[in-house]
Amino acid sequence: MRFAICATNFGSWADPHVAIRAARAAQRSGWDGYFVWDHLAFVWGPPSADPWVTLAAVAAATEGLTLGTAVTPLPRRRPQVVAEQLATLERLNGGRVVLGAGLGGNEQEFTEFGEDFDPHERAKLLDRGLDLVRRLWDGPIWIGGNSRAALRRAARWDGWVANSPEPHAMTMSAEELASKVEAIGRGEGFDVAFNGYSEPGEGVRAYDEAGATWWLENLHDLRGDVDVLIARVEAGPPSS
Repeated sequence: MRFAICATNFGSWADPHVAIRAARAAQRSGWDGYFVWDHLAFVWGPPSADPWVTLAAVAAATEGLTLGTAVTPLPRRRPQVVAEQLATLERLNGGRVVLGAGLGGNEQEFTEFGEDFDPHERAKLLDRGLDLVRRLWDGPIWIGGNSRAALRRAARWDGWVANSPEPHAMTMSAEELASKVEAIGRGEGFDVAFNGYSEPGEGVRAYDEAGATWWLENLHDLRGDVDVLIARVEAGPPSS
């Protein structure tokens, strides 16, 4: 199992300098990657930052980290632009880039701009967008979501991202994770990224044994202030 930070892109974390600070701490402390959320949070409240600009800043300030989104609501983006952003970030970061993609779950982030939030329409846009991104860019694509449709979609791509848990709570047990990995039905080379929370030194072997290949440690304002969360990063990944 590999370990990454998965930081929100809004609130205190809308400042890319905070992301750089956390990513440098992650590099020093043995983490393998840095992922960001992708929300238009300014629609419903706090400021938010563009995930690709943030990841580019992280790439320029660190070495050796895998970078990506977890996850991008591809139906509200132009996939050809996303492919270009991914290719640019990949060159900047020496490879090691992942696109996490999903339907998008915040209605206001669609309807505020006249976009359709109907789930069937979003599913069509997601599938068409994924096909176009893959035609233009050959890097890893992970699919987010816990529904049966999301698991079927994930089986066609390179990995699966389990939906983010509720703040401060692990809402998916290792047993449930194992069941969903079995339902996907992929084997060697398929990535499973589990969104979680851990304390320094805490063991997460059960999730490793359940099939997770990545642990994504979630950081956001509801969990604590920036200094507290960067101290968690500096304490290093959980044990597997």
